[in-house]
Amino acid sequence: MAERSGSAVKKILFFILKENKIFKPMKFLLKLTLFTVIALTMLSACEKDIPTDDKEPVVEKPDKISEFVYEGLQDVYLWYDKVDKLGNDYFATTDDYYSYLNGFETDYESLFYDLLYQYGTIDKWSWIVDDWEELENSFAGISKSMGYDFRLVRLSESDDVFGYVRYVLSDSPAEGANLKRGDLFMEVNGEQLTVNNYRDLLLNNESYYLTLAYIENNTIYTGDDTPVMTAIEIQENPVHYTNVIDVGGVPTAYLVYNAFTSNFDIQLNEAFDSFRSQGASQLILDLRYNGGGSIRSSQYLASMVYGTDTDKVFARSLWNDKYNAYWIQSDGEDALNYYFKDTIHASGEIPATPITSMDLNKVYVITTGSTASASEMLINGLIPYMDVRVIGTNSTGKYVGSITYKDWDSQGNVNPNHKWAMQPIVLKLANSNDVSDYVDGLPVDMEAEENYANLQPFGDENEPLLKATIDYILGVKSSPAKPQLIEGIDYEVIADSRDFKPLSKEMYLEGTFKLK
Repeated sequence: MAERSGSAVKKILFFILKENKIFKPMKFLLKLTLFTVIALTMLSACEKDIPTDDKEPVVEKPDKISEFVYEGLQDVYLWYDKVDKLGNDYFATTDDYYSYLNGFETDYESLFYDLLYQYGTIDKWSWIVDDWEELENSFAGISKSMGYDFRLVRLSESDDVFGYVRYVLSDSPAEGANLKRGDLFMEVNGEQLTVNNYRDLLLNNESYYLTLAYIENNTIYTGDDTPVMTAIEIQENPVHYTNVIDVGGVPTAYLVYNAFTSNFDIQLNEAFDSFRSQGASQLILDLRYNGGGSIRSSQYLASMVYGTDTDKVFARSLWNDKYNAYWIQSDGEDALNYYFKDTIHASGEIPATPITSMDLNKVYVITTGSTASASEMLINGLIPYMDVRVIGTNSTGKYVGSITYKDWDSQGNVNPNHKWAMQPIVLKLANSNDVSDYVDGLPVDMEAEENYANLQPFGDENEPLLKATIDYILGVKSSPAKPQLIEGIDYEVIADSRDFKPLSKEMYLEGTFKLK
């Protein structure tokens, strides 16, 4: 078997980056636009070493997709060295290697998950898709949906569940059906939701109506039906709600930010322009539903909150041993750092945009169990520099990030014969004090929860989580906000709409990595 060397590609890549003046310590990854091709090759230790012997292989060579999956994970996967099958000396002969891959036939998902490190316990986040075009749309916040975010809760001693609407997108089918935050629903197309059918009813139906519900005397009753909704392709603006409210005489910015989506970095910056122009000197950052997203967008938001000193380290990354060595050899220890930013990079027809910062020394953040990855990176990254007060419940505890990995050839062209792509975990992140591994999530300073029986509109000062935050700022002693206890509901959360979206709790580097 002929060995592949990436030294020439590596030299060409870095020459091009330097000549275009976009090469800086580790920052070059974050300066590339979404899905820009990055040629990443390793030192000799990274090269694929398929076992050979004196005999020609007699087992049929596996198809390209199987090799793409195996070689990609062996290259960039954070925990590759903990997976025996990814070791260069695991297969005694080429026939053994071919036989292993062929054993999965065309079940590439099973092959992928068979090669992950303790999937479901240690690695709960790597995944694979059969259509990278849909994946790219997901990164851009584009999906086909009814345009509302919901959560499902089980009824006690029953398989029945009910849902409640957490928010509705503008100009969506859900808004057209008059759905609003706080609405409850029990049935889809006249069929009761259960733990067994909710995926089919809510995910696999592109046209349906909901039967709404209401609570009276601790009992849930069905009510009216909504108009029929038909799913459309929607790009969600994560800057969901902004306002400046008076908190004890202090103008206080309030931002509900639901995802780190780089397509809306300019809109995020415009929100901070507005906060500054209105004289806001405090910030309540509501990340209760923010499952994460772009690392670069997290850098931008951190800079908008704290400051634009580009010499200060916002976060540190740790890759597998091959990539750590590669970055350090290429650019020194500093190559593993992410910095605060002063500019949103140019993208398409949008020019580079100076970041507007509130330059705060204290921030109040609302979190829940739905707060994950890039949201947690933001909070953890700000803690060394400012007073970060957290209200709500502990976050998810996802401190690792992924990349998009397509099947590129040596000329930078994606393989036209298939659309498979992987999103493997490739790094973990720490703050400038090297704090990471918050497996139980980031703790809160004051505990409070939503009351799904009485969800108030965002910005309503009686909305439980916002009220709890305002009380905390003012030093008002109050009982922690808790869900209203209702007889017959055991409060087991079955799922929410973000569980249907593979990127909903991701933290990813922008740019697509290739192995050639």
